[in-house]
Amino acid sequence: MTALLVADGVCVFARERIVEPASLSLHPGRPFTILGETGSGKSLLAQAIMGTLPTGLRAEGSVTIAGQRLSLASGQAHRSLWGRVISVLPQEPWLALDPTMRAREQVAEGYGFVQGLSEADATRRAQDDLANLGLARAGGMLPSQLSGGMAQRVAFAAARAGGARIVIADEPTKGLDVARRDDVIALLMREVAEGGGLLTITHDLELARRMGGDLAVMLNGVIIEQGAAETVLGNPQHAYTRRLIEADPAHWPDGQPRPATGKPVLTAEGLGKARGGQRLFSGQNLAVHPGEIIGVTGPSGCGKSTFGDILLGLLPPDEGKVQRAEGQPAIKLQKLYQDPPSAFPQRITLRRAILDLVKRHQLDAARIEPLLERLRLAPELLDRLPTEVSGGELQRFALLRVLLLDPVFLFADEPTSRLDLITQQETIELLVELARERNCAVLIVSHDTELIRKVSDRQIRFGADRPESPSGDQRMPEDALA
Repeated sequence: MTALLVADGVCVFARERIVEPASLSLHPGRPFTILGETGSGKSLLAQAIMGTLPTGLRAEGSVTIAGQRLSLASGQAHRSLWGRVISVLPQEPWLALDPTMRAREQVAEGYGFVQGLSEADATRRAQDDLANLGLARAGGMLPSQLSGGMAQRVAFAAARAGGARIVIADEPTKGLDVARRDDVIALLMREVAEGGGLLTITHDLELARRMGGDLAVMLNGVIIEQGAAETVLGNPQHAYTRRLIEADPAHWPDGQPRPATGKPVLTAEGLGKARGGQRLFSGQNLAVHPGEIIGVTGPSGCGKSTFGDILLGLLPPDEGKVQRAEGQPAIKLQKLYQDPPSAFPQRITLRRAILDLVKRHQLDAARIEPLLERLRLAPELLDRLPTEVSGGELQRFALLRVLLLDPVFLFADEPTSRLDLITQQETIELLVELARERNCAVLIVSHDTELIRKVSDRQIRFGADRPESPSGDQRMPEDALA
């Protein structure tokens, strides 16, 4: 079988080599997945293959695409193939889409500029593509009006509009619940079934297992194991691969729930909220006690994130009330956001962002270094912009920033959705440990019911799923990732 893409000795350099030489072949109708933890170099390898490395990095090796051998040392040698032969489904669809363009226009651009169709034909094809992806009503919407899953599908349609047979999908299921993850898998496998080439970058073990095909496991810039996915995951040879499989929440030891004690740090009585004409929840009561961990699960769009935002005072309830413990300022109630790129200023370094927080609230800067070590963050990352670190690293910086404020209540909204299994386990263990040490109450929202079961003192299950619907001029609820 003739390969659609062959990568030979591809490596990446900053000042020193940070991704060791790697070789792989991508065949039509057979998916290839690169699996690894946050910061392992898997996305850099894909960017080198694509020719889209960030400024300051360079690649060596070669890539053969559609029978054309290209040297990566020459820079963007395969720019002419972008969109026509090879395309990218980006890790952050909200950031990849033009915020000023409506969904239909963004897809039509590919048909117009790459395939040369007339404006009318390009618009018609774009609308057909959106309809085939269940987004017939989303054509006139801006990215800010799309849920995460909707934005992902618009980005997929845009990536395919130029006719590319090879798609590189970077963390395509990040932050999605099981049902939505299955939808994305079906979407990607449709590409494979039509004889296309699919290279997927992920830390999602279940995604790698479900995709099948070929699999490479990456660690510290090195492919440590490669072969058929069924063989690698069924009989892993490397200790890291075995550790990765064992880090699945299904294999975690059962937690030891502890009873709530002490005066509540906040109470909620009779909370109710509607969004987009639909009732999310009503009559919700909750008393949150110091140091306890409350897990919240439920399908996308059921109001989990909205509930947490109301507890923090970020949203008003339609009914009911929330009361903080006397003497606790609002700054002591904090949130870990589901989408860390939108929670950091994009044009200042992480060091500046954190030191600004230290200065604003007169905190102890000496606490930064020990937290970096506990969160497995290299100190040199502080001098990068938020766009220059991985999503998982940025989420851990968000956790560091919150911990500096010594909160009494922390709403963690899908705090590990961007983390690989090993880093997820370490981060959750650290979060639980710090909550116990500091007597900080934690409300964790997660699509992973097994994770919630293993770490929570008690659980709240929100309601049934509901169909996706546009939301006027407002973004759909944060957890509505349909």
